[in-house]
Amino acid sequence: MIQFRDLRKAFNGRAVLDGFTLDVKDGETMVIIGFSGAGKSVALKHVVGLLPPDGGDVIVDGRAVSQLDRPGLTALRGEIGYVFQFAALFDSLTVEENVALGLVRRRLPEREIATRVQDALRLVDLPDTGSRYPAELSGGMRKRVGIARAIALRPRYILYDEPTTGLDPVTSAVMDQLMVRTRQQLGVTGVVVTHDMRSAYTVGDRIAMLYEGRVRQVGSVAEIQDSSDPIVRQFIEGRPA
Repeated sequence: MIQFRDLRKAFNGRAVLDGFTLDVKDGETMVIIGFSGAGKSVALKHVVGLLPPDGGDVIVDGRAVSQLDRPGLTALRGEIGYVFQFAALFDSLTVEENVALGLVRRRLPEREIATRVQDALRLVDLPDTGSRYPAELSGGMRKRVGIARAIALRPRYILYDEPTTGLDPVTSAVMDQLMVRTRQQLGVTGVVVTHDMRSAYTVGDRIAMLYEGRVRQVGSVAEIQDSSDPIVRQFIEGRPA
């Protein structure tokens, strides 16, 4: 379980997270929505210790992330796959080498690395791209390679940062299907940060809206769709203020 507990973070005196509290249950996909700059990606970065909190903490399976020493943080990160907004692939490496990065760092046997890489690329429907370079791929394909790199680690959790941003509707739908398939086939717990409501409704078991640094509302897809909260309704309907 991932637990955000009274999480607080400010930049240049501006509070981005101001008491953010949310539980992500084992086996579910939690979608975090909110306006641009609401702190969605900032919250994700606290899960893997990329940012230190100003107050509160993130608890992962009973471990307070900010209290972990370097070996503890390394062990935690080994259980969490992180899919970055722009894939964050290394242009000088092939697709296969990009997917294998985390496995090489773990010093796994070469044969196991090769098997995991091929299994991961097959799961994201890119089985024949291993020898290609990121520059040869479309934006959607690069994001799918990012997912393959995450799932090759066989993590307990996967964090997705704006997985459909910049993609056309058809490619976005493919990404949604991959996220659903990953949960179904691998049983991982997911946290998805997005402002794409079509995607949120497709992949989410529950949805939480982050507003002014806190959870404004959290509930099932149906509960969010039926929300009477004016801020939630404004966001999910895409209405200007």
